[in-house]
Amino acid sequence: MEKVSDNSAVRLPDAASVEAVLGALPAGVDEATLAAALRDAFPGFSFSAANIHDEYWRDTRSVLAADRTRIAEYRPWMQAELAKDNGDIATVWRRLQDTDLQISEWHGTSVYAFAPTGSGAADYVQISLGRETEWCAGPIVNASRRPWGDEELLDPSWITHDDMSDDKVLSGPLYRLLGKAGTSVVHVRSFLARCGRCERDKREARRPELERSAWVSSDGTRTPFLDLQPDYFDFARREVRFFQGWEESSARNTRVYEHWALDIRDFEHKGVRELAFIPRPLHLPEERLEAGDASVHILMDRIESTDREMGLPFAWFFLMTHGNKVSPEVGDAIAQGLREARVRLPDHDVKVLLRWADERYLF
Repeated sequence: MEKVSDNSAVRLPDAASVEAVLGALPAGVDEATLAAALRDAFPGFSFSAANIHDEYWRDTRSVLAADRTRIAEYRPWMQAELAKDNGDIATVWRRLQDTDLQISEWHGTSVYAFAPTGSGAADYVQISLGRETEWCAGPIVNASRRPWGDEELLDPSWITHDDMSDDKVLSGPLYRLLGKAGTSVVHVRSFLARCGRCERDKREARRPELERSAWVSSDGTRTPFLDLQPDYFDFARREVRFFQGWEESSARNTRVYEHWALDIRDFEHKGVRELAFIPRPLHLPEERLEAGDASVHILMDRIESTDREMGLPFAWFFLMTHGNKVSPEVGDAIAQGLREARVRLPDHDVKVLLRWADERYLF
């Protein structure tokens, strides 16, 4: 792992400053150029950047003239067109068929930039970005099929996303901050602290109710809920446990962001604020590892192969918490093999795995 100086006294990048850097970048630059621009703009931060190579399409679209001049934002423009004909969809469709108007939309892939702020697993800044290209996506209406509802016009389903050839590109690729201001530029350790506070606040709000609650057995015996769940107010979120496991396992000598990005969420559910993230691997092993009927010794060989492929000790465990490439049943089987002294792992990895097996968490 690279040597990291403590940046705690340096002012952290903020969304507005990052947007200024992005706005000054020419179209088409790669992640290395992006990282260099961030390093120049924020002295003391050694930024790197990685493209996840996923794909998304924004629902922000524009209306284009025949010469590809941008006329208006698509959805409010189409709502106005419907209003001109009192909502008569067939009339609007026939009228627009006779025009040369086109629709543009934005296609993107997710990019993350990272900079360490200390030596701990969570001591780094993450910036969530999209690398986006605007392209001429298709005609203003589908001439061969009449729409039967407003939404068919307002959300054009006739656009074929696999038809984004170079001659249809209007602008980009350009970098854009993704998410809310509080999730696009994040100091990860501070975010974990906020996650913990939110969870404690939620649980403390239920304390009066839970102190009155009890489990009633078939013979009428009442057992207070908090006697059954004595650790209820000390609950550790999965986000916190992910980083705790990293710091305590064989992975600890490697930076988290060299292998994972965090898809950070800040939303409200039933009137309660929720903070969370989903870990997104920057690269994945070729095959999914299932427990199946394999012996625990075969599974040990397979997790070692996964670690080698990932270039990270104990990588299989963190892939398992995400679940898309390593089945949680693999962890259960190996934990049972450890308890029966049939297989061995380094002591610190044993501690992390058995803690997970006793109180499983998944993303």
